[in-house]
Amino acid sequence: MPEQSNAVYTERVFCASPRALFTAFEQADQLARWWGPSGFSNTFERFEFKPGGRWVFVMHGPDGSDYPNENIFREIEPDRRIVIEHILKPWFTLTVTLAAQGDGTTRLDWLQAFESPQAAASMRPLCETANEQVLDRLQALLASGERR
Repeated sequence: MPEQSNAVYTERVFCASPRALFTAFEQADQLARWWGPSGFSNTFERFEFKPGGRWVFVMHGPDGSDYPNENIFREIEPDRRIVIEHILKPWFTLTVTLAAQGDGTTRLDWLQAFESPQAAASMRPLCETANEQVLDRLQALLASGERR
């Protein structure tokens, strides 16, 4: 995927089907287990997984800090694409694209677009590390077989 000056991009290939990855986003109990960097947990207040639906939650940091989050699901294409707009500062749109690779694996593209190149530059050091940790947690969930 081409680099965008206002975005942070991460990709990963998972040993899982697009359906399994999509379900990890679609099911609130699964999503709450892996969303966020290492050591974080979540309390979901509202989770409406549909276009226009709201997702309101608090991320709890390992140091005891709480981070309120509010999102709107802008697009949902089952097993293919999810677009989430984070409507609190820092504002961004996260586009997750899933593509079957034909060998039982799925490529996940994670594009986090900010309102300006300056905003992306200031968030890039944090996001690059945090996004890898989020995907590590997703990979661990998928490998554990503890999905419903």
